[in-house]
Amino acid sequence: MTIKVLIADDQVLVRSGFRMILEARDDLEVVGEAGDGAEAVALAARTDPDVVLMDVRMPGTDGIDATARLTAAGPRPRVIILTTYDLDETLYAALRAGASGFLLKDVRPAELVEAVRVVARGEALLAPTATRRLLDRFVATDTTPPAPVGVLTQLTEREREVLQLLARGSANAEIAAQLVVAEATVKTHVSAILRKLRVRDRVQAVILAYDIGLVRPRSSS
Repeated sequence: MTIKVLIADDQVLVRSGFRMILEARDDLEVVGEAGDGAEAVALAARTDPDVVLMDVRMPGTDGIDATARLTAAGPRPRVIILTTYDLDETLYAALRAGASGFLLKDVRPAELVEAVRVVARGEALLAPTATRRLLDRFVATDTTPPAPVGVLTQLTEREREVLQLLARGSANAEIAAQLVVAEATVKTHVSAILRKLRVRDRVQAVILAYDIGLVRPRSSS
């Protein structure tokens, strides 16, 4: 199955470089290039990509606004934010807008290809350690009103335990070891959590866990 990719970046050289890398793979197809967020949204509507590589800073409509528009329309496409700086402050808003992860622009070709494949499968592009660092900083400065705690009633007690551990940055294997269950069982619980909470991926589930107060950010001291 071919994965359709849309590239949104205001730098032509960046777009061309990413296109060359992606189209060298048989399972990836670049269906369009956009120079700003508004063009990306319009192109996505016409080309129906599976994944959008979205630059944060672009003239006019930036990557955050464009991501919010794209993710509000439905489960497709999934957005990978591109940035020059690790843990740029604007990435937090991008994740809130529905992005499935982020990549640095100096990413290696093989890592870029794998990232697109990972997100196309419905997974989030954040390693557990990155999730921990990101959310500790993100939630500490977030002023969004808490989500209704009633959403937790949809989860079983075990699913709540799994969500808590996810929100603390634990990988599936670590969760399995702590709960003394098989890793496949953890994957089943995670899938159920995403379905019941109606979130796109693990990152959005973790953000929701912080929103409803299931877990608290660590002290910055």
